[in-house]
Amino acid sequence: MALNTLESKIKYRISRSKDDVFVLKDFEDLSDRDQVGRALRSLAENNDYGLAKISRGMYAKTRIARRTGEVILSNTLSELAREGLSKLGVTVLRSQALIDYNSGKTTQVPTGRLVAVKGRVTRKIEYDDNVVEYEYGPR
Repeated sequence: MALNTLESKIKYRISRSKDDVFVLKDFEDLSDRDQVGRALRSLAENNDYGLAKISRGMYAKTRIARRTGEVILSNTLSELAREGLSKLGVTVLRSQALIDYNSGKTTQVPTGRLVAVKGRVTRKIEYDDNVVEYEYGPR
């Protein structure tokens, strides 16, 4: 595989990575931030390489669903949000709803769209009309 262009270098790095989420910082050694952003945006818009934009500067791997043939995320949106926020240096915690469910205090199953974080996050993470909500823990 000839790695002549920035897009081909990014494609190669994504294909070799076990991560499901990528941020601009993952590719800062290849080129400057603006060029990396344009290349990732181009790969996500063309959707020919299995990459989708889930937030500003945050991209996730996608795959084709076997039954329907449509493009879906490689993991749940909440798991991708946790991974992406961790890469950005945000401390991700367990939500109170998940703690209550696991301890047996409630039988209400958490929806999975709630991510508990330490501190404050203003980043909107979404895909296909599904939006991740934040629960703010202690600072």
